[in-house]
Amino acid sequence: MKLAILVGTLAELAGVGLAATATWLIMRAAEHPPMQALTVAIVAVRTLALVKGALRYLERLTSHKAVLSEAVELRGQVYDDLAHRKHIPSGAALTRIVTNVDQRLDMKLRATLPWITAVLVGAVVATVSGFSLPLIAGLLINLALLPWLAIRTPQDLTPLRARLTEQTTELVHSKEELIAYGLFDEKLRNATRTAKELSRKERTKDLTPLAIAVQFGAALLMLTQHEPAWLIMAAIATFEITVPLAALTRPRPETTDEPEPAHDPETPDLQGRTAIVGPSGSGKTTLLNALAHRLEPSRAALADAHVFHTTVRTNVLLAKPDATQEELDQAAKITELDLDWDQVVGERGEEISGGQRQRLILTRSVLADPEILLLDEPTEGLDPEQADRVLGKILDNSRGTALVVTHRTEQLALFDHVHHRGPISHEHVGRVG
Repeated sequence: MKLAILVGTLAELAGVGLAATATWLIMRAAEHPPMQALTVAIVAVRTLALVKGALRYLERLTSHKAVLSEAVELRGQVYDDLAHRKHIPSGAALTRIVTNVDQRLDMKLRATLPWITAVLVGAVVATVSGFSLPLIAGLLINLALLPWLAIRTPQDLTPLRARLTEQTTELVHSKEELIAYGLFDEKLRNATRTAKELSRKERTKDLTPLAIAVQFGAALLMLTQHEPAWLIMAAIATFEITVPLAALTRPRPETTDEPEPAHDPETPDLQGRTAIVGPSGSGKTTLLNALAHRLEPSRAALADAHVFHTTVRTNVLLAKPDATQEELDQAAKITELDLDWDQVVGERGEEISGGQRQRLILTRSVLADPEILLLDEPTEGLDPEQADRVLGKILDNSRGTALVVTHRTEQLALFDHVHHRGPISHEHVGRVG
């Protein structure tokens, strides 16, 4: 970052010098002196113009490199913090963490670096001017007062961002269905309103017009004090650096602290093969998630239903990156996966059937071979005969502890225990297998 500040300061000084030298050259040329008297100024103008462009490019390279290097370290710190938390943060908290990281990096690049550069350039120009009072007063207002006034009140914008993400996803991935039912225009208007509301709340107090007024006010005061034209132009060039700061102040970080979520005390014993059954809304999936949060990641695996836009092999290897081809083939045999390992499945598995997608996910869980396997409706999308056959082979292959949410009573004979969840009470039914 120090190199970026140095290069940025030299680039801005080159711009200020270019404005001052060009002004002096024009004023001196109006007096029709000998060409020899203008040679140095002409060469200086051309040199400063070239140097300014080169330094500006170098400043972009060094500043972005510095910020990207910090991004690696900062994100590593975030991951370490998440790994040592006693409970898994909610989606809202994770969104706030990501937002704070992005804002911190953006602040470095778009606020801190320009502000430091403007301070250094302003100090040099103020010294060269003999500490002109109008110039110093204008710089203090634009460098300190206006950026401070532009800081906005902190707001929790995570729910609004989540709503916009949900609306955008629906428009992109459900476009055909929305058009068919005549809802696309309405959904688009709702998303547009949400985007405008978010933009309005994220917007800083733009005090740029006031900063411009300060810039020209200082220049006019310098003019009334009969300062030389080249110095006035140098001052204006300096203010061109400070004016954008009135709209580039960073927002305050959003809080990521939240109370530890309460866990459902009504949990089944983690032994053998247990089925969780019950009507919709009785909390079967909630129970499974609560157990996943409580167990150590090294002991349990909750089958991840997300499929990435890559090959079947890469999707399955997420569970065990060092798995051999023999292990892959054995897992695929258990789940009856009939896909080529190098086939690309498409975004969210759109290039394969629903049943193939489900078996791909199951293959991943079989390959992981966890001590405790948690499955939520694992055979959804398969025909009944294949569903029962595949689930039976998965349970036989598990280490001995498997917890499965299912609505198919025909599968209960595959389990040692059944845990029934109702809207009012929970009942444990003994051995059934």
